[in-house]
Amino acid sequence: MNPSFEHDPVRQRMTCTVDDSLSVLDYDLSGSLMTITHTGVPSALRGRGIAGGLTRFALDIARREGWQVRPLCSYADAYIQAHPEYHDLLA
Repeated sequence: MNPSFEHDPVRQRMTCTVDDSLSVLDYDLSGSLMTITHTGVPSALRGRGIAGGLTRFALDIARREGWQVRPLCSYADAYIQAHPEYHDLLA
């Protein structure tokens, strides 16, 4: 499985569809501050690295756009804490 991720800036959402099931990472953007509010992966898809992939995808976009990140979602917060290469994005 090699999931592909998409960014919908209008809906402020990152998505990944696997086996006809949608996984999402929702955020709010205020100026240059991205607040990650929710990461959701259907239970049938858990353990495949999709939540981590969505979070990494979102953080890479934040870096490219020059945004700071506030992870209100507990998954995104734990991911950033475990990946020091993203610590510089924290607001």
